[in-house]
Amino acid sequence: MNKLRVIDRKKETDISTYPPDLIRNFSIIAHIDHGKSTLADRLLELTGVISKTGKNKQVLDKLKVERERGITVKAQSASMFYEYNGQKYLMNLIDTPGHVDFSYEVSRSLAACQGTILLVDAAQGIQAQTVANFYLAFGEGLAVVPMLNKVDLPTAEPERAAQQIESTFEIDASKILHMSAKTGLGVDAVLPSVIENMPPPSGSIDQPFKALLFDTWYDKYVGVVCLMAIKDGSIRKGDRIVSNHSKQKYEVTEVGIMHPEPSPTTSLQVGQVGYITCNMKSVSEAHVGDTFYRDKHPVEALPGFVPAKSMVFAGVFPIDADEFARLDESIQKLTLNDSSVSVHKETSAALGQGWRLGFLGTLHMDVFRQRLEEEYDASILITAPTVPYQIKYRDGTTRFIRTPADFPDVHTMQDNVESTMEPFVLATMIFPERYLGQMLELCTLHRGEIQNHVYIDEARVLLKCRLPMAEIVSDFFDKLKSKSQGFASFDYEEAGYEASDLVKMEVLLNNEAVDALASVMHRSSSVVAGRDMAKRLREVIRRQLFDIIIQTAANGKVVARETVKQLRKNVTAKCYGGDITRKMKLLNKQKEGKKRMKKFGKVELPQEAFLTVMTKSE
Repeated sequence: MNKLRVIDRKKETDISTYPPDLIRNFSIIAHIDHGKSTLADRLLELTGVISKTGKNKQVLDKLKVERERGITVKAQSASMFYEYNGQKYLMNLIDTPGHVDFSYEVSRSLAACQGTILLVDAAQGIQAQTVANFYLAFGEGLAVVPMLNKVDLPTAEPERAAQQIESTFEIDASKILHMSAKTGLGVDAVLPSVIENMPPPSGSIDQPFKALLFDTWYDKYVGVVCLMAIKDGSIRKGDRIVSNHSKQKYEVTEVGIMHPEPSPTTSLQVGQVGYITCNMKSVSEAHVGDTFYRDKHPVEALPGFVPAKSMVFAGVFPIDADEFARLDESIQKLTLNDSSVSVHKETSAALGQGWRLGFLGTLHMDVFRQRLEEEYDASILITAPTVPYQIKYRDGTTRFIRTPADFPDVHTMQDNVESTMEPFVLATMIFPERYLGQMLELCTLHRGEIQNHVYIDEARVLLKCRLPMAEIVSDFFDKLKSKSQGFASFDYEEAGYEASDLVKMEVLLNNEAVDALASVMHRSSSVVAGRDMAKRLREVIRRQLFDIIIQTAANGKVVARETVKQLRKNVTAKCYGGDITRKMKLLNKQKEGKKRMKKFGKVELPQEAFLTVMTKSE
């Protein structure tokens, strides 16, 4: 093994001495909890970026939500200086998320890399997101270096895991590195393997400046900070650059690298990955995937990124209507840091002004909500998640439905609609062979269509199945983990639209529809869902001085009814005996009063009722 030496980074203020041949841009991809962030910690320690205190745990997981949940949500980059065979190298590492809901973060990170480390847990073996991330990197044409982590665990089976990698990805098992990121075993061999097996970035310093914007965030002191991969030329403080998307001109006020905190440098050159601040004050000016070039030296735009396709939509409303403007600004700043969220304004009769936000999945939605509450101190109400449906009309037009309020009424459905369509996904599940029966049953119960299943080794099965997206956003993942005792892993990709028998489920309170509680679902589940909704509403609606009739109706047909009984004064308490007609007279008078009250009385749903109903019952 060649002698490895760590360079003192304090002397490294000028990085113009690193030509593309001495640069390696790489990322770490893996399934959830396979040790990506821990490996990043060990590499940062090895290269002296952070001290070896033993307290370093997921240093690149900077968000509070990441610390609390123990997952990576945001891809983070860090530059390291490293000496190998007498040459000084600049290594740019990007740590990526592992959950399917954050695959857009992974795809953007891969655009700034020339190679990637595919990390596999030696105890768990290949899991669903391992497969998905490998093909994501393979599709980008990146060099993939497989490594086995956690080989020190008592339950580790490195030979079996290596065999799985060889049979699934056709990679020679003898080239797979074995290590333990937690203890540091074998980590010394990681960076030499990266240098030897990954190509340097292409491009020329003599060409005009060209850079790809692949991430942004907002800083309250300097405005928008842009993370860029320099494809050609160089950039330094004072240069004027132009956005290819908006044609806006900016003066560069600072350039630097993430070390892992922002660290200013004299310049950024071809092949390097770093940040640029340029007095970009408005969050709407930064477009992820944009190409930047030097003023008066236009270049051909880079391909950019395919926009993220929202799979789940939810309404977001401020609990206090006076907070609307502040919440609007908070959502803009947060979507700058998470460009996969789509934003449309909407108004609800029950909840007031708000937004219809599109997410890549339910975990993505939950993390976004938590970040809004923690980072921006927002108090919000978020509606139940829905998926985008398609309505095909008889005149040949097609319309997308993002909210239940957009769904056609009963008469339009009968007269003008040819078919209703819902999105499907192709799901991949990997689990021990003993759970095959339960997994097949689970898919069938959720209207799934089994495609095929194969044994990836003697004990593990890979099952492919077509499922409606609406089934996944409910409680499919919880049931999957429950039925497989936590052993099953799950990943999915979009698989187009299919005709489906959809109905709009409405909630009526005394014959008045509550638009915020409406939903779109398959006809087969409308009766069960309707009864469940009516029962939960009966428990949370406060009694009034008149009866409240709760009804749930699917496409205008009532499927369930519950009644919240009225509060009544005992009007016959003053009658001490006497004829029955005296009591009847008083009761009938009360009855008439209740009728008048019901005619003019309004049922008001408290915020707690919305929160209780929108949270799925246990």
